[in-house]
Amino acid sequence: MGRLYFVRHGESEWNVLGRICGSTDIPLTDRGREMARETGRKIVEEGLKIDKIISSPLSRAYETAIIIASFLGLEVKKDNRIKEQNFGVWEGKNPIDNPEFQAAKRVFCSSYGGGESMLKTAQRVYNLLDEIKEDKDNTYLLVAHNGIYRMVQSYFMDMTNEEFASQKMPNCSVKVYEI
Repeated sequence: MGRLYFVRHGESEWNVLGRICGSTDIPLTDRGREMARETGRKIVEEGLKIDKIISSPLSRAYETAIIIASFLGLEVKKDNRIKEQNFGVWEGKNPIDNPEFQAAKRVFCSSYGGGESMLKTAQRVYNLLDEIKEDKDNTYLLVAHNGIYRMVQSYFMDMTNEEFASQKMPNCSVKVYEI
């Protein structure tokens, strides 16, 4: 049985402001960079075996991955399949816990007025996870976003729509999945 590790990017400027980031490319804060360094140190201290790192191409995730990779002596490969979901008209809106946005997250076929539906996002994430599952020789670290975390969670476990929509992962925390 193999393992897959998932890390959500460090704190971004819009995380601080409570805005919906989605596929908008928002940079890390200085605190976000320090969070990434702490996560890299923690991975080394805990002796986690990681062979390959795949990151979202968005700068907040990619910079987090590069910082973590510097502790592991690994390269980072970008993959668009774990780019955060495009939340259409909700991108940049404040606050993230807006009841209308939370309700919209429970409509899996909606593209948020020009964005991307939950189902289309799940398809691309699941396709990558299927590929990773077939690679029995390597342990992967994915560095991506909270929305992608929800997709990964749903790949590995059953949950209700409400549980899916409410999934949250703290910035720079590490989650492990048995494959």
